[in-house]
Amino acid sequence: MTTRWQYKVETVKLGSLGSLKPERIEEKLQALGLQGWELVNAVHATQWGPTLLFMKRPA
Repeated sequence: MTTRWQYKVETVKLGSLGSLKPERIEEKLQALGLQGWELVNAVHATQWGPTLLFMKRPA
């Protein structure tokens, strides 16, 4: 039997003064992990843009 997956993309926005704190990403990952989500990839494409977290979990 093939596993079916749900996918989710979460955005972690920059803080004040355009800073991105690792603690914010960790908090978001902890909360999502408690819901069964697993991190597949993270992308921070531009200097001033948000970090995108690509998640999956069994459907």
